[in-house]
Amino acid sequence: MTQALVFPTISAVGNLDAYIAAAKRFPILTEADEFRLATSFRDEDDVEAARQLVLSHLRLVISIARGYLGYGLPHADLIQEGNIGLMKAVKRFDPRQGVRLVSFAIHWIKAEIHEYVLRNWRLVKLATTKAQRKLFFNLRSMKPGSETLTPVQVDDVARRLNVKPGDIVEMETRLSGHDIALEAGSEDEEGFAPIAYLEDNRGEPTRVLEARDRDHLQGEGLQTALAGLDERSRRIVEARWLDEDPATLHDLAGEFGVSAERIRQIEAKAMQKMKTHLLPLRGTA
Repeated sequence: MTQALVFPTISAVGNLDAYIAAAKRFPILTEADEFRLATSFRDEDDVEAARQLVLSHLRLVISIARGYLGYGLPHADLIQEGNIGLMKAVKRFDPRQGVRLVSFAIHWIKAEIHEYVLRNWRLVKLATTKAQRKLFFNLRSMKPGSETLTPVQVDDVARRLNVKPGDIVEMETRLSGHDIALEAGSEDEEGFAPIAYLEDNRGEPTRVLEARDRDHLQGEGLQTALAGLDERSRRIVEARWLDEDPATLHDLAGEFGVSAERIRQIEAKAMQKMKTHLLPLRGTA
């Protein structure tokens, strides 16, 4: 087992300031100590060595997390996520590569904080791909203020980030959006809250009954009403309203050897008879 340096166990602290002060009291490792501890952890699974590596770099996490305070997220939460990244870095660190842990860990710390920011800065994800995540953070840092970028500024930022101007405009639109409460905060806002127009009424009992009534009228009721017509009237109604290629009045006039006006009269009479037959079914469907 590795001979421990002066790395006391962290006791519970009452607030963030106390935690930061405690983290700064842990010694900074020399290159030789870091190599020895990392080798012991890698080769012997020495958990105490890993603990010392983590504790000696807590101040690095605190410093990096401070750079993300502009997103309106708690500093303590940012530090916590950064610490997860630090532990991942310690687990993957190979001292034989000739790189100090501080340089290796920066990537992992920032990666965890980036994921946390993207998960929590908006209820709806702003960036889902690696390219979008990179653009999200770069654009936030490069914008001169809260004002919308001008076309000239869009072109300039796009050139500097090597992306399309349209990508800049789209991400800026996402950044300027705001989360909206599902329910209204007052009676005056009830008609404009998402709950008013996102509600799914398909399972509402009245609508279900209406749909069942409509299906009945279009199915059994319609067939029964057609059966009550004479053969010529039924043929005219089916040809005019139920065939995929509806017939014209003149087509049917030629078929039956009568005028188009006569076909229209027969059709109107047949439709009225069917309507009279279907009307009582509305209350029984």
